[in-house]
Amino acid sequence: MQSLPDRSTVDKKYRWNDEAVFADSAAWKREYEAVSALLPSLAARAGTLGDGPAALLDFLILNERTEARVETLAFYATMRGACDSGDEEAQSLSGRAGALSGRYAEAVAFLEPELLALGEATIAAWMAENGELAAFGHWFDDLFRLRSHVRSAEVEAVLGAAQEVFAGAASVHDMLVDSDLTFADARDSAGNAVPVEQSTIDTLLGSPDRALRKSAWESYCDAHLAFAPSLAASLVTDVKKDCFLARARGYGSSLEAALSADNIPLATFETTLAVFEKNRPLWHRYWKARAKALGQQKMSHWDIWAPLSKNPPKVPFETAVDWICEALSPLGEPYVERLRRGCLEERWVDAYPTKGKSQGAFSYGSRATAPYIMMSYADDLSSLSTLTHELGHSMHSALTRSAQRATYADYGIFAAEVASNFHQAMTRDYLFRQNADRDFQIALIEEAMENFHRYFFIMPTLALFERETHRRVWAGEGPTATELNELTADLFAAGYGDAVEVDREREGSTWAQFGHLYMNFYVFQYATGISAAHALSGPILAGDRDAAKRYVEFLSAGDSLYPVDALRRAGVDMTGPAAMEAGFRTLESLVSRFESLI
Repeated sequence: MQSLPDRSTVDKKYRWNDEAVFADSAAWKREYEAVSALLPSLAARAGTLGDGPAALLDFLILNERTEARVETLAFYATMRGACDSGDEEAQSLSGRAGALSGRYAEAVAFLEPELLALGEATIAAWMAENGELAAFGHWFDDLFRLRSHVRSAEVEAVLGAAQEVFAGAASVHDMLVDSDLTFADARDSAGNAVPVEQSTIDTLLGSPDRALRKSAWESYCDAHLAFAPSLAASLVTDVKKDCFLARARGYGSSLEAALSADNIPLATFETTLAVFEKNRPLWHRYWKARAKALGQQKMSHWDIWAPLSKNPPKVPFETAVDWICEALSPLGEPYVERLRRGCLEERWVDAYPTKGKSQGAFSYGSRATAPYIMMSYADDLSSLSTLTHELGHSMHSALTRSAQRATYADYGIFAAEVASNFHQAMTRDYLFRQNADRDFQIALIEEAMENFHRYFFIMPTLALFERETHRRVWAGEGPTATELNELTADLFAAGYGDAVEVDREREGSTWAQFGHLYMNFYVFQYATGISAAHALSGPILAGDRDAAKRYVEFLSAGDSLYPVDALRRAGVDMTGPAAMEAGFRTLESLVSRFESLI
C-alpha cells in the first residue's frame, strides 16, 4: 500500500493480453486508417438496400464486420487508458476512436430509415425467400418495434455525427476522477502517511485500522467535493444529452427512452425501486448488527467495510481461479475449462493494482476480441468476489460471441448483471459448504454483504437519485452541486436510518464517485440482476441439470432475444416484484446468519 508498482514491473501473466488485439500502436493505427478508408463505401450504399434481398444481406454482413472493427479500435484504446491513466498515447488513440465511431454512425445512418421505408411486409417476404437474411429476423422485429422513434436519414446522420460530442461529458468526468483529482495522504492510527489512489481506495476502506479507514474516506470524498461544481456540470450536461435524445426520438421521458432499447417495461423500474424502499428496514437491522459486532453504539460510513473476521483468509489469484472453477462445475466441463483457460493461459485478466490504474473493475472487449477484465486484485475474499463477478460477464460474452453472429453477439445491461451476480451466488454457496470455520464463515458473510450492499443498497439508492435528477432536468431545471449533494445525502440517510452516523457533506458527494450515472438508467439493473441471479442459481444448486442447461442457453442467446424473454426462458419472470422480494429474503437469511455468528 505504501508504493504502487509501475505497470512494467508486474509479471506479464497478470497483465491483459493487449498484443493479441494489436501487436503495437503502429498496428492499431494501420487498422484505424483501413477502417477510415472503408467508411465512404458504406455511405455509398445509401439508396441501394431496396435492390433486393441479396443486396440487403450483402450490406448487413459488411456492416457487421465494420462495426466489430470500429469496436475493437475503441476497446483497445479504452482498456490501455484504464490500466494506465498516464499513458498519453492511449488517450490520443481513445480520442481518435471516438471520432471514428461518430463517423461510422454517420456513414450508416441511412440504414434504419431506408429499411423502414421498405416496409415490414417487404422485409418479411425477402426473409422467406432468403434463409440467411432470415437470421436477422429478431433485429428486423426490433427495428419495426421502434419505428416511431427512428428519424429521417438526414436527422439520423446528424445524430450519428454528434456521437463524439455526446460522449464528451462522460469523458470529462473520467479524466477528472482518473487524472486530475489529487487525494491527500491518509493517516493510520500511528500517524503514518498512506497514499490514496483510485485503485487502492477499496482496500484502504477495508483496513482493520479505523483511523486509516476514516482518513482515507475523508480524503476520497474531499477530493471529489473540491471538484463538485465541475463534476455537477458534467453530469447535468450528460443528463441533458439523454433528455435531448429522448425528445428528438419522440419519447415521453429519458427513462422511457433508456428502457425502450431493451424492451423493458417501465413498471419494472418503478417496482424495483418500490420494493427497495419497502425493505430499507432490513438494512437498518444489518447496520445495527454490524455496529454490535464492531463494539460500537453507532456506525459511521467508514465502518461499512471494516473487517470483522479475526483471521481473514488469504486468497492468491490462482487459488481464486481454482475455487471459482469448482463452484461453477454444475455448468459442465466445457464451461469451466473455457474460464480456466481464459484466466491462466489467454490472459483475460489485468489483475493487480499499479500506478495510474483506474478505480473499480470491469469486463470489456469487442465482438472480435476476448472478454478482458480490469481489476485490482488484493489476495482476499473481496477480490475473489470481484474476479468471479467480472468472469460472469466475460463468460457471458464468450458464450454469446461463440453462439451468435455479430448482430446478436452482445447483450443488454439488464441481462449482463445477471451473469455476474450468478457467478457470485454459486461461488459463495460453494465456499459456505467447504469451510465451516466460524472466522471463514464470517468472512464469507462480509463478502456477501459487500456484494449486496453495492447492488441492493448503493445502486438502487443511486437509481432514486437518477430518477429525480432526470425529472428535474426534463422539467427544465439545472441542478447545482449543492442540490445534488443534498439529494444524495437525504437518500442515503433514509437507507441508514438511525443506525449510521451520517456526515451529510461527504455522504452527499457519492453521486460524483460513480461513473455509472453516465450510463442512462443503468444502476437499477444491478438490483434486478442480483435478484434474477439468485432465482436462477437456486435450482442449479439443488441439482437440476435442466436448469443448468437453460442457464447456459441464456448466456448464449445474446441479443437474439429481448432480455426479459431470455430470462423467462431461463426460469425467472422479471416483470413483477416476486424476484426482487425473493432477493431480499436471501439478504434477510444472510443477516440472520450473521446475527447468529456474532
